[in-house]
Formats: sequence, structure tokens, C-alpha cells
Amino acid sequence: MKKFILPLFVLLLSLSTFAQKGRDKIKALKVSFITERLELTEQEAQQFWPIYNAYDDVTIKIKFSDIRKIRHEIKQDIATMSNERATELLNQLSDLEKKLHDEDTKLISKLKKIISPKKIILLKISEEDFKKKLFEHFKQMRQNRKKPE
Repeated sequence: MKKFILPLFVLLLSLSTFAQKGRDKIKALKVSFITERLELTEQEAQQFWPIYNAYDDVTIKIKFSDIRKIRHEIKQDIATMSNERATELLNQLSDLEKKLHDEDTKLISKLKKIISPKKIILLKISEEDFKKKLFEHFKQMRQNRKKPE
């Protein structure tokens, strides 16, 4: 099964160059990757995925919308930004990071009722491994585009 998933993983990633379609494909790959790593039973998967998907949606919004807006403003205005505005932005970033931490804590609490603590740790490891693979894939794609033909 692992021999089948990895080539599928690489193939689908290489096709994910468009924004929303790419995000959907990446999410599908992530689901497949996590499912394989955690070896969820059918019953566990039925309870796990709605909880995890809700968590993922909330944290993605915080990371890629809310925090990104603040970072964009900082990059644009750092030279002319007042100390008062900088303090406001730091407080907002701190609040958002606390929200992310709170979401992680809630997720763990909910998952403890469904899967073993060991599988929760494997989930965290799997998420990091998936991010690394994704990063390496995009890095490789970027390098391939820069190579003269």
C-alpha cells in the first residue's frame, strides 16, 4: 500500500499548481497521508475526520488570513509605523497565536475521547512530516523552473 501512496502523492502534488484546485488536492493528500500514518479504524475515522477538519479550517483561517494580513501590514508600513500601531499589531499577533494554541488544546481534548494518546502524537508528527514533504516538493518545483533548458 505504501508503494502505491507515495507515487500517487508525488503525482497529485505535481498537478496542484492552481490556487483552489491545488488546495483541495493538497488537503486530499493530507487526509490520505494522515489516514495511512495513523492507521485509523473505520469507526475512529468516522469520528476523527469531522473534528480534525473543523480544527484545520479554523487554524488555516487564522494562519493564512488573519496573521497574513497583520504581517502584510507590518511589511508595508514598518518604516512609518507608530509605536502605538506596532503595539496594537503585536497584541493582535499574540492573541492569534493564543487562539492557535487554544485550538490545539481543544483538538487534543476531543481526540482523546476517540483515539489513543499515541495516535494523537503520531498525528502531530504526521502533520510535520506532511509539511516537510510539501515544502520539499515545492522547493524542487521552483528549482526545476529555474533550470535553463
